[in-house]
Amino acid sequence: MTMNAAEADKVLSANFAPWVLELGLSVEVLGGDRAVLRLPWSRRLAREGGALSGQALMAAADTATVIAVSAARGAYVPMTTVQQSTSFQRAVTGSDVLVEAVLTKIGRRMAFADITMTAEESGLVAARASTVYALLG
Repeated sequence: MTMNAAEADKVLSANFAPWVLELGLSVEVLGGDRAVLRLPWSRRLAREGGALSGQALMAAADTATVIAVSAARGAYVPMTTVQQSTSFQRAVTGSDVLVEAVLTKIGRRMAFADITMTAEESGLVAARASTVYALLG
């Protein structure tokens, strides 16, 4: 029982801190085991030199995992990050980033995901992450 993109956008707006919402993330695609979010390019998210900050990418990866878990379960449930590991491969300048979270395992109490962050303009992978979540509800 999955949800649609409009329902997922509501999960996003209702369950995240204001500073996460200020990233401007939107749900692009949902599937039974995945979610793709768009992180729009913004100079406000860039660090010195003009590259998108790693903190913005990490927050986007974390958020995409929540949306993927919610889609797989059919609704948002309380959950918390247990672990996140991120590897940055190249800088992103002037391009939106597509953040794809793919659930590799979801159980009653834990969920695991691999996240790929791709610069839309070039199609090149900017970063990869893996997350582990505790499902609380």
